Amino acid sequence: MGDIILLDGGMGQELTHRSKEAAHPQWGARVMMNEPDLVQSVHEEYLRAGAKVITLNTYSSTPTRLENFGNPEQFKPLQQRGIDLASAARDRVDQDARLAGCLPPLVGSYHPELLPGYDTLLAEYRRIAEVEAPHVDLFLCETMSKAEEARAAAVAATETGKPVWVAWSLNEQLDDNGKPRLRSGETIAQALSALEGLPVEAILFNCCPPEAIAAGLADLATDGRPFGGYANGFQPIPQQFVLGETVDILQARTDLDPTAYAERVVNWVDSGATIVGGCCETGPAHIAEIARRLNGDGHRITAV
Repeated sequence: MGDIILLDGGMGQELTHRSKEAAHPQWGARVMMNEPDLVQSVHEEYLRAGAKVITLNTYSSTPTRLENFGNPEQFKPLQQRGIDLASAARDRVDQDARLAGCLPPLVGSYHPELLPGYDTLLAEYRRIAEVEAPHVDLFLCETMSKAEEARAAAVAATETGKPVWVAWSLNEQLDDNGKPRLRSGETIAQALSALEGLPVEAILFNCCPPEAIAAGLADLATDGRPFGGYANGFQPIPQQFVLGETVDILQARTDLDPTAYAERVVNWVDSGATIVGGCCETGPAHIAEIARRLNGDGHRITAV
């Protein structure tokens, strides 16, 4: 039995399910401006469920995304709103919890072919990291679909002096050797190699099926750093899912209720994972069930 860091669950889908407004490609940003109390309440519910790390709700508040929708001036206000809401939730529920800064895909999820070059990626990640760094305890470079993308995010984050975790998103289908690959088609070995020389503290998989995460954990384990994952509950992402569409077109799986999902996570922990949580289509009930199972197995849930 050992120490396990329990992350929060999905924010975007949880907010979509609770909001009175229609889904929008910039959902996370809109809801922070129009229904900020809703965002804070979800953060608080995750903390009450047992999460010890919550991530800023700034996934869709990148300069590129805001520029694409004609409101680049909202970058710093939205970042600050995300910081304020997460901080207020922590202050109210669990002051020992940690806040994770969010370095997400800059253009859109699951589309590595649309990414700009490395220098452009690095410059934009530096802009985000500079705003978030004074207010967060660590950085989470999440839903990385390409090795070069993850390196750019990790370089920008490590320059702040804060701890850095990197989480890659994997294809739904395994390759001919039964191994998962990044959504770019790169191998996990290539993804790890791209982080060479960087003081990245932990490595994870996220925003992909739990089956893909389970298949890839052994490769993370060989690296020597703390590792883990947080899966989504979507049916396979359709190939026609394009930028500008909203995730409400994606179908949720019916076999990943809190009990079933927690069973997957416990299996990851049994395989050596020490950082676990949930992504899209997991909610506070999923995190609470994971916490219950971990506590029942004699693990200690911790923030560090």
